Amino acid sequence: MSAQDRSVVGSSVVNRTPAETRKIVEAGLRKRNNAERRFHSYGMLGVIVGIAFLFYFFATIINDGTSAFVQTHVKLPVSFDADVIDPKGTNDPQVWAKANYAKLIKNSLSELFPDVKKRKEKKTLRQMVSAGAPFALADMVAADPSLIGETVEIWLPTDDEVDMFNKGKIDRSVPEKRRRVKDNQIVWIDQLNEQGRLQKQFNTTFFTAGDSRDPEMAGILGAMKGSFFMLLVTIVIAFPLGVAAAIYLEEFAPRNRWIDLLEVNINNLAAVPSIIYGLLGLSVFINFMNLPRSAPLVGGLVLALMTLPIIIIAGRSAIRAVPPSIREAALGLGASDVQTVFHHVLPLAMPGLMTGAIIGMARALGETAPLLMIGMVAFIVEIPGTPFDPATALPVQIYLWADSPERAFVERTAAAIIVLLFFLLVMNGLAVWLRQRYERRW
Repeated sequence: MSAQDRSVVGSSVVNRTPAETRKIVEAGLRKRNNAERRFHSYGMLGVIVGIAFLFYFFATIINDGTSAFVQTHVKLPVSFDADVIDPKGTNDPQVWAKANYAKLIKNSLSELFPDVKKRKEKKTLRQMVSAGAPFALADMVAADPSLIGETVEIWLPTDDEVDMFNKGKIDRSVPEKRRRVKDNQIVWIDQLNEQGRLQKQFNTTFFTAGDSRDPEMAGILGAMKGSFFMLLVTIVIAFPLGVAAAIYLEEFAPRNRWIDLLEVNINNLAAVPSIIYGLLGLSVFINFMNLPRSAPLVGGLVLALMTLPIIIIAGRSAIRAVPPSIREAALGLGASDVQTVFHHVLPLAMPGLMTGAIIGMARALGETAPLLMIGMVAFIVEIPGTPFDPATALPVQIYLWADSPERAFVERTAAAIIVLLFFLLVMNGLAVWLRQRYERRW
């Protein structure tokens, strides 16, 4: 721009009237306000979309999972025939346990449906009762031997397909070739409903049993105990080590390049993918130390390594939040450095330490990848009694059920997710409560 042009522009600015200047300023303000409103709208839109997705997720899980908390049962007149249970009259519980209880159920169904004569139809009829029903009868006889020789009306679990049909998950209008429930089974189900012999009851098996190939007999107790033992091992190892490391790094460690390098590595370890910790546990705890595979002990050790950086970082933040005046007052009264830390600083920082530990435990509870690497993906039926017994965990149980082809496992997968989310919400809520209840404002 030439000097003459600059002088023209300068003269136009100088000669601008107040009205023109006001219009320019107001236009600039409108433009800025419009930009702020658009930014605010974008933010609100992002929040609304996030809440909508979250609501859709919870609604889907609840809709699919709540039906798993009830199970269809059929009422059968079971005759505990002594010739079947104890043919030789030995009164031996071991003989009772090995009896053919499936025959008792077969006889009961034949009594209810005397018109079913063909062998194939009888087999189809027997398939309506769960394959785990004979074990339920065996447990009843073991608990009360006086049942032998008696005829008792007993509620027994139905097969998973009958359960799905009775819950409305299977459409009867679909052609027979496209559904698992046969036409004659639908007729028998209708007859049982008319007689009041088919009823949906609270699914106690879901909370009191371990895993099973039959969906109607599958439960989460084994997975819950496995998760409990793992978290117990994790908190026993990670919390003391994490708090001790946080105290040393924040209160006693010298300021040099080695400590700086250690702090950087701790921060990096908190962001390492969890499957890396699973590979570490596989190589160290199983291959090198020969610890039992699929045991909560190994899972707890792996999760402790994964949780340790989180506890250290949260612990350092909590200790750093204690005002220096607390330390100076204690030292001024003659307390040593150790006394100052353990008698004054640590009690004041404990709410933050507990919050960090609970958040770390919540993350460990929901981890699946490291547990898959150490073999906790195995099919475990027995309920673990100690951290050394083979077990699985709740997230791994969800993974196993989600991979099962049976339709009934879909609702049990969603139900297990509801249970897992409940525990996670409780743990995070406890962390928030501890922070608000015991946190001090300095």
